[in-house]
Amino acid sequence: MSRHGRVPRRQPGGAAGDGAAAAAVRARAEPLGAAGVDEVVAIAAQLALERFRSGDEAEMEFPSSFTSTERAFVHRLCQSLGLVSKSKGKGANRYLTVRKKDVSEAHAVMTCDLALCTKHAVRSLIQRFPVTNKERAELLPRTERGSACAVESEKKEVNKTSGRLNDGIPQVPGKRGESEFDSFRQSLPVLEKQEEIVQTIKDNKIVLIIGETGSGKTTQIPQFILDDCYKNGTPCRVFCTQPRRLAAVAVAERVAAERREKIGQTIGYQIRLESRVSPKTLVTFCTNDMLLGTLMAGDSTLSTVTHVIVDEVHERDRFSDFLLIKLRDVLQNQNNLKLILSSAPLDANLFIRYFGSCPVIHIQGRPFEVKEMFLEDILRSTGYTNKEMVKYKEKKQQEEKQKNTLAEWCSAQDNTNKGTSRRQKSVPRTNEEYKRLDDGGDTVFNQLTEKDVNCLEPWIVKEMDSCLSDIWLHKDIDSFAQLLNLILTENVSVDYRHSETGATALMISSGGGFLSQVEQLISMGASIHCKSSNGWMAVDWARHFGQTEVVHLLESYSASFGFGNMDESSSSLVQKSASDLSAEDRELLTAYHHSFDDEKVDLDLIMHLLHSICHSCDAGAILIFLPGYDEIVSLRDRIVLDDKRFSDNAHRYQVFVLHSSMQTLDQKKVLESPPFGIRKIILSTNIAETSITVNDVVFVIDSGKVKEKSFDALSCATVLKMGWISKASAIQRKGRAGRCQPGVCFHLFSRLRFQNMLEFQSPELLRLPLQEICLYTKILAPINCPIVDFLMKAPDPPPAVTVRNAVHMLKTIDALDPWEDLTELGYQLTELPVEPHLGKMVLYAVVLKCLDPVLTIACALACQDPFVLPTLASQKRAAVLCRKRFAAGTFSDHMALLRAFQAWQKARSDGWERAFCEKNFLSRATMEIIAGMRTQVLGQLRASGFVRARGGADIRDVNTNSENWAVIKGALVAGMYPNLVHVDRDSLVLTEPKEKKVRFHPTSVLGQSQYKKIAPANGQAAAIQALPTDWLIYDEMTRAHKTANIRCCSVVTPVTVALFCGPARLQSNALQASSSFQGGGVSNDSSDSEMEDRTSADLALLKLDEWLHLKLDPEAAGMLLQLRQKWHSLFLRRMRAPSKLWSQVDETTVRAITAVLSAEEQSAGLQQPSGIGQRPRPVTCEELPLASTWKSTSSRKSSTETELSDSSHAEKVSVKSSSPALHQPKKYKEKDILLSGQSSDDRSAQSSVKPAESSSYSSPCATPSSPVSGKGLTAGLLAKGAKRS
Repeated sequence: MSRHGRVPRRQPGGAAGDGAAAAAVRARAEPLGAAGVDEVVAIAAQLALERFRSGDEAEMEFPSSFTSTERAFVHRLCQSLGLVSKSKGKGANRYLTVRKKDVSEAHAVMTCDLALCTKHAVRSLIQRFPVTNKERAELLPRTERGSACAVESEKKEVNKTSGRLNDGIPQVPGKRGESEFDSFRQSLPVLEKQEEIVQTIKDNKIVLIIGETGSGKTTQIPQFILDDCYKNGTPCRVFCTQPRRLAAVAVAERVAAERREKIGQTIGYQIRLESRVSPKTLVTFCTNDMLLGTLMAGDSTLSTVTHVIVDEVHERDRFSDFLLIKLRDVLQNQNNLKLILSSAPLDANLFIRYFGSCPVIHIQGRPFEVKEMFLEDILRSTGYTNKEMVKYKEKKQQEEKQKNTLAEWCSAQDNTNKGTSRRQKSVPRTNEEYKRLDDGGDTVFNQLTEKDVNCLEPWIVKEMDSCLSDIWLHKDIDSFAQLLNLILTENVSVDYRHSETGATALMISSGGGFLSQVEQLISMGASIHCKSSNGWMAVDWARHFGQTEVVHLLESYSASFGFGNMDESSSSLVQKSASDLSAEDRELLTAYHHSFDDEKVDLDLIMHLLHSICHSCDAGAILIFLPGYDEIVSLRDRIVLDDKRFSDNAHRYQVFVLHSSMQTLDQKKVLESPPFGIRKIILSTNIAETSITVNDVVFVIDSGKVKEKSFDALSCATVLKMGWISKASAIQRKGRAGRCQPGVCFHLFSRLRFQNMLEFQSPELLRLPLQEICLYTKILAPINCPIVDFLMKAPDPPPAVTVRNAVHMLKTIDALDPWEDLTELGYQLTELPVEPHLGKMVLYAVVLKCLDPVLTIACALACQDPFVLPTLASQKRAAVLCRKRFAAGTFSDHMALLRAFQAWQKARSDGWERAFCEKNFLSRATMEIIAGMRTQVLGQLRASGFVRARGGADIRDVNTNSENWAVIKGALVAGMYPNLVHVDRDSLVLTEPKEKKVRFHPTSVLGQSQYKKIAPANGQAAAIQALPTDWLIYDEMTRAHKTANIRCCSVVTPVTVALFCGPARLQSNALQASSSFQGGGVSNDSSDSEMEDRTSADLALLKLDEWLHLKLDPEAAGMLLQLRQKWHSLFLRRMRAPSKLWSQVDETTVRAITAVLSAEEQSAGLQQPSGIGQRPRPVTCEELPLASTWKSTSSRKSSTETELSDSSHAEKVSVKSSSPALHQPKKYKEKDILLSGQSSDDRSAQSSVKPAESSSYSSPCATPSSPVSGKGLTAGLLAKGAKRS
């Protein structure tokens, strides 16, 4: 058993609460709950777990000296890292083990029946359009490689320009114009090295330029190249990449302004779906993925480019690292190309080694001094305190009283033992040992102490105190009998503490030398690591009073469990202790860390600091670094609306937001200087670290946090987590304060935390799922180069297990074939700016003609959960009910996402968005990001030809089935596969291919009781029993100890699973006839198919993958297989030629699929909700609404509140279009597609979608208001098809 990095020993707690703490693991965005955990312990635990996670050991242990609070922190930390943790034992024996997730393969056989109308619909299709031999042959697994190359050549013939940089030729630049920025340019440090930079670029193919903050490298290096080429009459053409869209636009506009040109002439930019270039453009600023997209068309695309500048390489985003792999290969074949890497300070040696001794140029930053203040300095200088800090100080005062009483006890015992000094001499103790044992006075009462005092009757407390006093002061052995009796009969903790001294029975026994009683107490579970108010453990009591035998006993007991003194490897986990802090600072930090969760962002402290700066410091802009848009919106609301110190003086402040998802036009306002007397406050993510420079910033408030996506290869889950920044980022943020004058940077973390931060940010290639990268690899790498070999060329290669997982998943979803070549679907997925499985979901929705609702759901899944999980228990229940109301009785979390977005769109257009989000526990920030992403994906679908401007496949046509929830779930199933769960009705458990038992995540509406008031005791079993079908899809699986949780689930019918799960190309023996497979004939309870006697009938077996084996009658199996073949043949044709007109067989196939899915949904008793196909209203993402807009909600609430009220008609949450203008036809122009909810894509005509009727259904269990029988529905759909064809 491996014990990796033990953390410092702490005062232990009881066993109670560990299980609850573990079960309390909640939503992915919830912090780790480090409040009450000493910072040294938190850091050491994090480092130890990270080291264990990346090592080969299977298991590790944490010491029993951990308190219950610390164990709870470790449990949460393990869950966030995809590890399994468990606490065992009692008292001193209670320790925590951590292991890596185990994967156990399971196998299940499931039954499936078809409704009569389903069989009728399939027969009608197959009779008219039988499966051809060509279709059958196409859908068999490939036996040899080669067809992929044909697909590739066919793909390249289609001249797609989306995601590509414009063609052009090198030209001699014109003379730069004089501008108002010339004097500013001359003051930049980079100008001093202009000649050196230009000459070095001329003499070398690769140059690394490292410039500090404010050096001017980003804007000036491209201009140096232009000016030199003009001077020498040399043609040039420059591509300059940025990691973010916003930065590419901002830098391009700044450079154009400095040359006194209009953007789009010599200087231009190209980002996805937005372009300002012309044939004259010689410097194109673009994002990393745009240059990658250009390289996909072949290395020759750079033959007309003279210079490529990759800026901000220190950020190590996955596209920049990936770009370096490709560019290094391209440079070997193109002699005219120069590569310039531009970066803030980083590990230069890594890139020097990578590119083979390339020259490095260092540029100093501006000379203005920036004063740094860390958390302890801020707490001391501002006098900040909160209620919890006050409570903690009161506890400390109470502890001091205990210390005094304890000192009197010890003094009395010392006097008694004066004549017997032999024992003291036998165990000498020095002052150094005192210091080592004393943890600086930062121990607090164990939570169990409070529980004992509060819960025990007064007479018990008095009796316990009396017994402990008599034993210690009067050596009254008889009092032990009474003490043990109380512990056993009155449920008193064996670690009960004397109320006036904090001493336990074990401590007193140890100090008094009562050897047998010490053994007896330990056997009862007494903790040997408890500390009294003076910081002593039982062994220290024994040492101090010379009880040698007791010392030996306790030391041998401690050593037998391997939890002795902290060894060197443990202590080295935390690089530097807080010993250099003053007593005052240490006390302030300890109080603060026990009052606030270190893993969150303390907005109260930021507001306190902000007010302090505004009222006691000189003029100057304030830049506040926050981890994400949620925190930005929350803080903005406080400043503009909630805090009267600011809202009452709104005329004195300008509040701006900087985020990568904001509109590209809005950032100009941030860069402008405010009028005199007005202070600018900027709330920003890490985009302002390097990409965007605001020159008038004097004060920086650094939260020390960043939100990063990370992928856990163990649990195969992607999580958006808040984490600590690196040292390099902290230095970058500090540098933002010294642009124009001396500044101040306030770090909201301690010096100790800073010393233990990573030196540099971890590369994205090492922490993100590589599915997108693997797809790009197949286009960029040589044909016969395996994906893993190409990625091993990266500066920091990703772990092989992560690459293998990514390749396996891409093969599973049909994006790669067995030879790792891109399939037809794989090529299309490279064009979409979402994860591959979500891209597949959207493409299925296009062909199934239900694009709009699926687009919303896919974009919601790509972001963090828009539902906010509140901290108060009462609000948690209300939040769950809100989610349940949005789900509207459909047994679907995906429905909740869709309806929540639609309702938010309506609330926003009606002007009460903020109140709506607060009432329904929704994140406004996430909703805005979803809206922007929708527009971006839809624009890309247009550019790829899937959605046309007019005629067939226009926006109306691809939404023909958008009101049909059964069809929408078909697209969801295709995208979610292989995330599939089967219901075991006998055991009432959920099973999954790798997990024998999974549970609904607490946030899932499917796991909630169907009862209004009191949930049954066996809530999960009741929830499973209530499921109308035996199949579910889920978005993500998380693990908390033994049982895994599935989140964002929807119930689906067996036929939906049979049609859309598994590979498109099934083995020829996928369908095993009844003669080769014997099975029991148990019909599916959720189907109303004909009740024929099957007790003696043989069933056929349809094998869709290694786990998914469907048992059904031979006729139904044959029908399903043929319908699958017709569908996958159609899908294959659409992927090969997206813009090709639909044929009669294509239209008929989709109508038959629609009829089948609708009939099966109705057969299972699932309702068809209305209003789900409603096209979202156009919204403006330019800025957040003004304060006046946010406040004017009282007159607008009533209508929507009524819709969302928790009544028997709660499921009538519908979003009605109130503007007739929205139903007018629009013209679509690709150039108008922006990263804004107001693009033309979201203004498309809605005439094909009927307005939602509020009375469409009355209860979650009711049938649709206008029920249509299966036969009638099928016949109607097919008749409609025949008429159209």
